[in-house]
Amino acid sequence: VYLLFSAFKSQESFFTFVFWPTEGSWWEVDWSGFTVKHFVTLFADAGVARATVNSFFLASVTAIFATLCSAMCGYALAKYRFTGRAALLWLVLGALSVPAALLIAPGYQVVYWLGLLDSYAGLILPAIAPAFGVYLFRQAFISSMPDEMLEAARVDGCGELRLFFTIALPMVRPMIGAFLLITYLGTWNNFIAPQIIIQSQDKLPLSVFVAQLRGPYGTEYGLIMAGTLVAVAPVLVLFLMLQRDFIAGLTAGAVKG
Repeated sequence: VYLLFSAFKSQESFFTFVFWPTEGSWWEVDWSGFTVKHFVTLFADAGVARATVNSFFLASVTAIFATLCSAMCGYALAKYRFTGRAALLWLVLGALSVPAALLIAPGYQVVYWLGLLDSYAGLILPAIAPAFGVYLFRQAFISSMPDEMLEAARVDGCGELRLFFTIALPMVRPMIGAFLLITYLGTWNNFIAPQIIIQSQDKLPLSVFVAQLRGPYGTEYGLIMAGTLVAVAPVLVLFLMLQRDFIAGLTAGAVKG
């Protein structure tokens, strides 16, 4: 509520009133204290539309590829028997214990060696196979998909790719929705990595763009609140659309039977 009202308040009203401007009593609204100039500045001068498109692209592509790759890796660890399977599983569990902050410097070095600086590939490729997602889908396939169903499909002549996409993935649909939403929100709100990898101003996502709305000699707090509101609205709508799958995915496997 504070964010919503602050996005429409003038600079003077921002420092004077907590929520809406008043003329005395709290129910006497002073409409002159509201303004839409912050949104006009955002969309006309500041280039928030380009930053929003950049965030949509990064979050969508990263979420889709991360979900697909994590599901494939988790399925392989859960249902296939191959040499080194246990070692690979321990490697995934070990990767979960490494703090993300420790990977900033080596991650930047790898991206630099690959020549991916100032490109979206430098942000997307390191995020398409997170250890958290691999282990999450492994547990989902173990608890939701019996081996007998896979064997029956193979006996009927179903190939491995068709088995994965037509039988295995629908069995973990709630987990797909939950992980897709988690990854999308994480990429949308990612603030550190874009500042390290992206160098061109026109490629910056919305999270970094809003932080740069602060001026060198003064800060338009209403403008920052308006930018934050624009950044929050799309992911809020996405969460409301996928909240059923999100809750079902988080509780999947909690109760057996």
